[in-house]
Amino acid sequence: MTDTILIIDDDTRLSAMLRDYLEANGFAVETAATATAGLAALTRHPADAVILDVMLPDLDGFEVLRRIRAGSDVPVLMLTAKGDETDRIVGLEIGADDYLPKPFSSRELLARLRAILRRRSSGAAAAGVLRFGRLEIDPGAREARLDGKHCDITGHQFDILLALAESAGRILSRDQLLDRVRGIDGDAFDRSIDVHISRLRAAIEANPRHPRRIVTVRGAGYVFARRQDEDG
Repeated sequence: MTDTILIIDDDTRLSAMLRDYLEANGFAVETAATATAGLAALTRHPADAVILDVMLPDLDGFEVLRRIRAGSDVPVLMLTAKGDETDRIVGLEIGADDYLPKPFSSRELLARLRAILRRRSSGAAAAGVLRFGRLEIDPGAREARLDGKHCDITGHQFDILLALAESAGRILSRDQLLDRVRGIDGDAFDRSIDVHISRLRAAIEANPRHPRRIVTVRGAGYVFARRQDEDG
């Protein structure tokens, strides 16, 4: 089945170039030049992934992302200004699955897009719910639940949580986590792992400031604790 990609970007020349390139690589593509048009398109025809520019004429990309996340966990790849770390961090914190600074190569965008789609398909194919006390991690539904309630995390954050949980009790470095959830060169994205971990802790820890489930091992990485005292 052909994956459908929605591009929301007011740079119509760039959108047309990306549409032609992605269609040549087997995707169906829809484009929108405004936030309003993009959100309407997503409502009419749910996409398999969204490429979203931060700078839009009617709403900024962060507000568009917030509205998407209010009702959908569709993977979102954000396009940000070159070297603007603030845009990257804000995007990740409010639900982006990945980001790419402009200017970028079409090949790199294709690799990142395939990576987030691959993570989703591999997660959907996985079987068996992982249970850790009050926390359940459901690979098939791509959902984490705490006390039976859905945890508000992105698809990228779910992949990190699943990677940690599948290696419970073992330390995973940032590089190892990147290798497992990205499938491509991590480049300078090691700090983005910390942003995602912080968001995960906020979702699943009783006290995110003093985490007992996802524990930092200084100088080494992170370890997912098999048990917590409160779990029994």
